[in-house]
Amino acid sequence: MKLSAITDILRGDKQADRVVPPSGHTAWLTSFTAAAMTFLAVFALALSLATGRLADRWSDALARSATVRISAPVGQLDAQTRAVLDVLATTPGIARARAMDDAEQRALLEPWFGPDLPLDALPIPRLIEVTESREGYDSEGLRQRLAAEAPGAVLDDHTRWRRPLAVAAGRLRLLGVTSILLIGGAMAAMITLAANASLAANSQVIRVLRLVGARDAYIVRAFVRRFTLRALAGSVVGAVLGMVGVAFLPAADMAGGFLTGLGFQGAGWLWPFLLPLLAAMVAFFATRFAAFRKLKELT
Repeated sequence: MKLSAITDILRGDKQADRVVPPSGHTAWLTSFTAAAMTFLAVFALALSLATGRLADRWSDALARSATVRISAPVGQLDAQTRAVLDVLATTPGIARARAMDDAEQRALLEPWFGPDLPLDALPIPRLIEVTESREGYDSEGLRQRLAAEAPGAVLDDHTRWRRPLAVAAGRLRLLGVTSILLIGGAMAAMITLAANASLAANSQVIRVLRLVGARDAYIVRAFVRRFTLRALAGSVVGAVLGMVGVAFLPAADMAGGFLTGLGFQGAGWLWPFLLPLLAAMVAFFATRFAAFRKLKELT
């Protein structure tokens, strides 16, 4: 959108504005479409940002932790556990390592096997929780040391868990962007239909304007200004309503943690304010395209 076009839209022309009716079905259709589509775009943006943030947070949490699983005969389990802890204590990049007790392991298995799981009667491996420092550690080197000191120890650095989460975060962001693009396309289609209807309804006025020497660019500018301002006003209302709806979504403690971080955070609340500008740009180009095409048909 050129600077001169923006100036024309803001300044206006009272004579040219008479070409486009200030009210009617095309007026409310344009405003309602812009408001509804922007309202949906706010939620699409909020959900994509929140789910992407959640996946990133899970991935970061897994990236800073690891687990060593020790499967050994009962008589060797304690000895291999001590050997693994000694190896981890002397490994650069390991901030903390501790062996889980029976109560903690029972709590981990309870959701799948119930509260009455007999750990003493089952060959449950011993789990060691590992927390790495910011510098990180050499996982391959650590595996080799564990294989030499404790043959029953297996290091799980959660790589197989992090990779799907990273892929999910990328796809969720892509889904959010795709949704906004589809919403913009639907808005452009509706505004184009409304502009065509308004041009057809004012065909006689357009012919008279041409007879008195008005150029097509002058007529198009009048339609573009009116429909762009209608879309902008409707989009602002939709953005405000959408932000209010997002603000009233259940908090994390009310949702039991399932909706943790849902919505906008910090500077993310500024993103919805860009949607009315995008809606105005969509209306500008859609109306301009429809107006020139319709004027060629009326020639």
